[in-house]
Amino acid sequence: MRRILRTAAAVLTLGTLPVALSTAPAAGQPTARVDHAEHHEFVLEQFRTESGVVLPRARVVYGTYGRLDAARDNAVLVPSHYMADHHGYDWLIGPGRALDTARVFVVATELFGNGHSSSPSNTPEPFHGPRFPVTTIRDNVEAVHRLLTEELRITHLRAVVGFSMGAEQAFQWAVSYPDFADRIVATAGTAKTYGHGVVRLEGQITALTADSAFAGGDYTAPPRRGLDAFAMVWAGWLYSQEWWRRELWRGTVPPGTTFAQVLENYRTRFLHNADANDLILQARTWERHDVGGTPGFGGDVERALRSIRVPVLYMPSETDLYFPVGDARYEAQFIAHVELVPIPSLWGHPAGAGAGPGDAQFLNEHIARFLRF
Repeated sequence: MRRILRTAAAVLTLGTLPVALSTAPAAGQPTARVDHAEHHEFVLEQFRTESGVVLPRARVVYGTYGRLDAARDNAVLVPSHYMADHHGYDWLIGPGRALDTARVFVVATELFGNGHSSSPSNTPEPFHGPRFPVTTIRDNVEAVHRLLTEELRITHLRAVVGFSMGAEQAFQWAVSYPDFADRIVATAGTAKTYGHGVVRLEGQITALTADSAFAGGDYTAPPRRGLDAFAMVWAGWLYSQEWWRRELWRGTVPPGTTFAQVLENYRTRFLHNADANDLILQARTWERHDVGGTPGFGGDVERALRSIRVPVLYMPSETDLYFPVGDARYEAQFIAHVELVPIPSLWGHPAGAGAGPGDAQFLNEHIARFLRF
């Protein structure tokens, strides 16, 4: 999602929490900025996916912010969202924000299929392009669990904080590894993708694959018409109907920009840097998510939610069309220790990533209070 939000920023400037990000280092301390990411890659040999397909060398790209303390117990995980890189939570990370890097060590991981971690676009045959296996949210959680325990030697987290598909991962962590994190924060994302979400995602995939240039995923050049169509369908769901009615885009574009220009920018610039097979892979990951499918729960999402032991801060956007607030209210009733705090925003789904005026501040304040670092 961050890559998509970055591309959208060419069309709309999304809001962030205004805070100072530079601090003077203490005497004798390194001068490196702890609020800037250090880039890393973790390789998993012979990684078996939930589908049974084994990837000979699966890669997880990730970033770290801050410093891991001697006890290795000040870590917070922020798993990425749709097509995001590990900068997708920069609105939440740094001095003065909920994840203050003077106190916590933040690990920001990237989902399979984003074009950096193992993806259809960067994996050699026999798993290149459309032959890459559909990886699940549980696959991603398992890979990151190995990253944390084997490479970083972290056996416990202060929290898992996730937006959108990151929230899906946060819920999965709470079910798969109920004692691994002290707390869970989920913004604009649910523990299962329900039928309406599957219909939306399938509509976007169909728009993309209808381009004859897609060639079943074995295209020799980007299927531009399909990418245009995918982008327009995506834009129709991204913000709320009220956001469009009030023309809130006007406050984020140069004076004189017309509605037709905004639409054309979405059509031709919103997703053209993304690989079509990568977009489809992550959409399949998204639509197949269901914590009820975790071994031991027999497909029962309510039972899986009841198994969550740790406190959960659940923050749906009041106007989200991807993850409707009603789905969050339904799920919250089965979680023993939950605070349901809807985000009062007209910015739809991106409100969960601090997109609209005041959204980032609202999120930072509530997440900081809940985490109590």
